[in-house]
Amino acid sequence: MRFNDDAELDASQVEEVGGSGGGGFGGGTIAVGGGGLALVGMVLYFLLSNFAGGGGQPALPPLSLDQLPVGQQADDQRLAQECRTGADANTREDCALVASINSIQGYWSEQFVRSGGKYQAAPTKFFRGAVNTACGGATSDVGPFYCPADADVYIDLDFFKELKTRFGAQGGSFVEAYVLAHEYGHHVQNLLGTNSKVNPRQTGPTSGAVRLELQADCYAGVWANHATTVPTRSGKPLIQDISDDDIRRAVDAAGRIGDDYIQAKLGGGHVDESKFTHGSSAQREKWFTTGLRTGNPNACNTFDPKVSLG
Repeated sequence: MRFNDDAELDASQVEEVGGSGGGGFGGGTIAVGGGGLALVGMVLYFLLSNFAGGGGQPALPPLSLDQLPVGQQADDQRLAQECRTGADANTREDCALVASINSIQGYWSEQFVRSGGKYQAAPTKFFRGAVNTACGGATSDVGPFYCPADADVYIDLDFFKELKTRFGAQGGSFVEAYVLAHEYGHHVQNLLGTNSKVNPRQTGPTSGAVRLELQADCYAGVWANHATTVPTRSGKPLIQDISDDDIRRAVDAAGRIGDDYIQAKLGGGHVDESKFTHGSSAQREKWFTTGLRTGNPNACNTFDPKVSLG
């Protein structure tokens, strides 16, 4: 994936926050579910909203994503100063994430307007080690997640390495954009009230939790379909090109975070469909591809009983 060199970036949509570095949390700890596995990464969507979070402690700004110390908070002005254009996004991972977030939210903002609604922008918050949220405390084991209580996306800065080293995904900037687009799919669901259809305690291959996750994958594919045409405030699209290899890598990543793959490869080796909370690898690939092929959010109605989940 390449970004237009002179496209304008908006770093205000991203914040670098500190966590407690593994220490105590102010309002309880988020429970991680799904087949007895801790690290479920991009697939985890929190419906819990009865906890209160806290803040981090100030520290020196990092020079890159890899240099943010555990439990420390960065200077939010760093990204604004260093991630200004698509040229920065083509050379820096953190700036590429900013550009992807801009594109994803730009698409949904336009889509809500076309549908007669108004999109409410949500920041992505980078952290390492641990973080406090309105949904409770989270550690790096959680991976990326969306908290509906504060309407923020959270991404541990080590997750993309984990995705390659632990899950075996090939990685790349478009895979990272897929991760973000999935989480913003949950934000769209929260704005539309779709999450009210789901009982988070119910599991299984056709459960509401699985339908919610598959819809978020489909929404990610819908954005990807339109990604090269979503403009910045200056009117120039942020993303110049998405290659066939980018798509292949994203589909591969979707398959590697299916419940069956995670249970078989990273769990005890036994696949128990009754504990599915996110969908099988085949389902996740199918629904991301459905969104990508159609470019239509209406094609993502995984809650229609007449629709086969795959």
